[in-house]
Amino acid sequence: MININLIFPEIFISLSIMFLLIFGVYKKNSSKLVYSLSIISLLIVLALCFNLRTVTEVYLFNESYQIGYLSTFMKILVILSGVFVMSVSLKYLKINNILKIEFPILILSSILGMIVMISSNDLIVFYMGLELQSLSLYVLASFNKDNILSSESGLKYFILSALSSGLLLYGCSLIYGFSGSTNFIQISENIDINQYSLTFGIVFILVGLAFKISAVPFHMWAPDVYQGSPTPVTLFFAILPKVAALTVLIKILYVPFLNLIEQWQMIVIFLSIASMIFGAVAAIGQKNLKRLIAYSSISHMGYTIAGLSTGTNEGIQSSIIYISIYVVMNLGFFCCLLMLKRDGKYYETVEDMSGLSKNHPMLSFSLLLILFSLAGIPPLAGFFAKFYVFMAVIKSEMYFLAITGLLSTVIAAFYYLRIIKIIYFDPEKEKFDTHHNIALKVSLFITTIFILFYFIFPSKLIQIVSKINVI
Repeated sequence: MININLIFPEIFISLSIMFLLIFGVYKKNSSKLVYSLSIISLLIVLALCFNLRTVTEVYLFNESYQIGYLSTFMKILVILSGVFVMSVSLKYLKINNILKIEFPILILSSILGMIVMISSNDLIVFYMGLELQSLSLYVLASFNKDNILSSESGLKYFILSALSSGLLLYGCSLIYGFSGSTNFIQISENIDINQYSLTFGIVFILVGLAFKISAVPFHMWAPDVYQGSPTPVTLFFAILPKVAALTVLIKILYVPFLNLIEQWQMIVIFLSIASMIFGAVAAIGQKNLKRLIAYSSISHMGYTIAGLSTGTNEGIQSSIIYISIYVVMNLGFFCCLLMLKRDGKYYETVEDMSGLSKNHPMLSFSLLLILFSLAGIPPLAGFFAKFYVFMAVIKSEMYFLAITGLLSTVIAAFYYLRIIKIIYFDPEKEKFDTHHNIALKVSLFITTIFILFYFIFPSKLIQIVSKINVI
């Protein structure tokens, strides 16, 4: 109880969920109020997390829960992303008649699951957080029940996610059987380096986590779920679960299984190479922007886990920087997508952006910067994200991985440049609405400024992330 203040964010968000659920049920027509209170709750949780940023490694609940630089940074990233996602989504939910009290409560529940995952130092605690996150996401994916694509995406995600959770739980049971513990630190102390039977457990856990970050070959759910889900839910899927899953991946690989790096390193390298190549190639033929960004995210996850495969602190830090910049880029892209509205209908195909620059020059310029950044064109933020990862990979003398990453970057640049060509050189279509809520405009402005001017102050993010030393 001495360190009870360290879990104030988790306690507060849990109490907020329970209060808002009861309040929303008893007060009629309170959807918008519950939504606003949810955003305020997240801001308070964010402030509570900022108070923890100076806390070095502290273990709670028999060393099953850990608070430190890595967990605090990732929690802040998740909660801040959640605030932005909810802020930009309100108008979309109103127009599509899906602004219900359950929506913000499910978002909060999912974020609570992610926070628990991020701080977990035990397989049981990690799995509990994962399932709380996943159960909320099943409902969110099919939230627009009047839309057949939304219902289909929810069902697909539920079935495939249940399969991956089963495999992950089987991996956890194998690890427990071979090591006699579910605690990460005790597992590392109890395992024998030559105990190759542990590899089976590691493989199953990696399969479950690869599904959560949509790495190849466990990506099959992503394009359909991204396309079918309501756009705010797709934005949520695209960034927040990936941050949480990446944190757990770092912890599991580098705390209990650091001494078994020879067993898991080739698996992670394979996941990285397959994701980079497949994501870059498969996105070329996509006509729906949400499907395109799904394949793009698969490719970006390949770059992210390339840093993890190095087995060095520098590699881990480069992956954390990459995911941070990736979150900003995706948030900016979806802000642009939510502005493609005409007569109460949202448009989301590549053809709908034809000649966009002629009627919406500022929106087109923001899209230009975001797409160039996603492609890794210097001096934008996306270039630095890839640069840090490739530098870490090259320092570890993994030249084949670096060359594959560079080639897939060149391939991926094609479909980003094709969208830019359609925006600037194709015939213009009917003008989109120019009345957007202030949160959407502010979010797009912040993300665009960050992407454009990141090169002026890149050391700030490096300085923060350099405090994270896992090994």
